[in-house]
Amino acid sequence: MIGPEEGVMQSRAQAMAAMLELMTDQLLIVCNGFPSREACKLRDRPQNFYMIGSMGATAGIGLGLALAQPEKTVVVFDGDGNVLMSLGTLATISALRPKNLIHVVFDNEVYGTTGNQPTYSRVVGLDKMAKAAGYKNVERVWEREDIVYEFKAMLEDDGPSFLLVKVNEQLEDADRIALSPAELTKRFKGSVT
Repeated sequence: MIGPEEGVMQSRAQAMAAMLELMTDQLLIVCNGFPSREACKLRDRPQNFYMIGSMGATAGIGLGLALAQPEKTVVVFDGDGNVLMSLGTLATISALRPKNLIHVVFDNEVYGTTGNQPTYSRVVGLDKMAKAAGYKNVERVWEREDIVYEFKAMLEDDGPSFLLVKVNEQLEDADRIALSPAELTKRFKGSVT
């Protein structure tokens, strides 16, 4: 594969759409800000939980859910800024080794929701950190065909898995999520039990 500087990087919404097409009954936790809005617009469903207000908490929520629901696959859609705010979660996930957890990180190298301030992911390889922490499967992708191939493989394999998806800064025009946090929680709980 060629590097993202030579290849065609997708927008986060394009990459997300490719993965959402492959999902069936998996539980999905989406990080705060624009990623939640985009996922909601692309494919809202009761099995999706949008973390509206807490930056850096998504992977921890996904881990807790994976441990509580070992028979269900749990997918986390995270951002580079979120992961950088809570790096200890990578070690915790690796130590607890949930086989049913797929941690997808969309890396656009900026804090997009707060005004595109640069993150350190350009110089700190989050995939390398996940590998060093002990995730079973770790891949880095940026082109659609590779995104689909690796995500599909992770859906079929035991984890914990970490998929770093390098994306550009383009945003999908997506409105705020219409459901309140209480409504989202009630709906999501109904899909889990």
